[in-house]
Amino acid sequence: MPPPRGKFAITDADFKLFLSLWNQRQGQSTPDIHFRIANWLEHAWISGDKNLLLMAFRSSGKSTLVGLFAAWILYRNSDLRILVLAADVALAKKMVRTVKRLIERHPLTAHMKPDKPDQWASDRFSVKRMMERRDPSMMAAGVTSNITGSRADIIICDDVEVPNTCDTAEKREALRERLAELSYVGEDQSALQLYVGTPHSYYTIYARGPRVEVGEDKAFLHGYKRLEIPLLDERGESIWPERFGAAMIEQMKRQSGPNKFNSQMMLRPVNIAQGRLDPALLRIYDHELDYTKELNMLFLGQTKLVCASAWWDPAFGAASGDRSVLAIVYSDEEGRCYLHSVNYIKISGADETDEATQQCREIVRLAKQHYLPSLTVEINGIGKFLPSILRNEMARTHVPCRVQEVANTRPKDIRILEAFDAVMAARRLYIHRAVSRGAFMTEMQEWRPGTSRGHDDGLDAVAGALSLQPVRLKRIYGAGGHSWMGAAQNHKAKTDFKI
Repeated sequence: MPPPRGKFAITDADFKLFLSLWNQRQGQSTPDIHFRIANWLEHAWISGDKNLLLMAFRSSGKSTLVGLFAAWILYRNSDLRILVLAADVALAKKMVRTVKRLIERHPLTAHMKPDKPDQWASDRFSVKRMMERRDPSMMAAGVTSNITGSRADIIICDDVEVPNTCDTAEKREALRERLAELSYVGEDQSALQLYVGTPHSYYTIYARGPRVEVGEDKAFLHGYKRLEIPLLDERGESIWPERFGAAMIEQMKRQSGPNKFNSQMMLRPVNIAQGRLDPALLRIYDHELDYTKELNMLFLGQTKLVCASAWWDPAFGAASGDRSVLAIVYSDEEGRCYLHSVNYIKISGADETDEATQQCREIVRLAKQHYLPSLTVEINGIGKFLPSILRNEMARTHVPCRVQEVANTRPKDIRILEAFDAVMAARRLYIHRAVSRGAFMTEMQEWRPGTSRGHDDGLDAVAGALSLQPVRLKRIYGAGGHSWMGAAQNHKAKTDFKI
């Protein structure tokens, strides 16, 4: 539909001009990487390509650009219908809302806003158009949503692959089955399909070649026209240096670790089987905990500790093969982590007390010994009823340690790799010499992700402790008022003068 008389009258602007006008209105310049993506999208649209894959590093602005592309398509042909699919409907709605705001505020599209408010909803909208159509101009849906009966001319799959949709073989298979059905949404099965995202698994849907080990004879997106833009070029230099300078990239590598950086910033699918942990990256220390009552601080040698995290992964019965493990990690002001204790909890057969209570009493003893202000219990399976027993034992012995509960749903191998990857690559994980001589080190040396051989209970517990965000609790430790992780306490001084 052409703009009304007296309005901005350009009716055939190319996408680069459309993009530039929007950025000018926002008071922003347009980086070269965005012009590169815009050129590719426009050329593919004009050429009539029906299958497209855009992979660009995290925070590159690819979803924003695709939203602008959708607005531009409607500007060029208001009768088209666009379906946005994402891992969950909230993410898809985010893009639809963005396109709505673009249409309202862009100088070339403001006239397209409909007169009826019911055509301008948060998850779907229809612009002013010549044809009467049952489906809206743009609609949002989650990848698992029921879209039976919907029709679209363009299907945008924006981040349909995320950890929650691809971290197990069953989820990856379900995702592929769901996406394979999208051809029925297109009119005469000829809709343009545009995938936008980054790989989150070695078995990613974006892989260039087939993964024969899982039965693929060709890549899932075989035949798709691809544009891949990693953060670093072939010379190792940033392709967007104004935003991602050398110092920022180094910081990202330290914080995310090599596996995640390669996956999300360099677009290289990471094979979990290649992500073994290297004990040579660990640093050994011998110092014991030293709580200084006068300073109300906890030290390792001369190092002041600022927070602690503890994770208990419980198990019952040695015959089950699993071991009950409590891992305790401290950190200092420089962000270094100290794996101080990995305790494989054992019970006494001579003790008539039930096994759950015996384990909880041992955990309480360790919490007191290590000045723990909080402790997290993994409640999957048998752990569901343990927190209440543990809290009772904490109260009975007057140990002021808070008990938190966490249920893990992600695969253990991925949790371990993500927890250890960054801190070990940065050489910031220190372990006590006693830990280095125990069963934990054997687990690390023998661990092979993706297999069921060997023990990994200690690794899993330490991964949980490393993954916990530091929590500085105001709760005091001990009857004497010690609170080495807490804020400064008020003190009322005695004086011998009157005012």
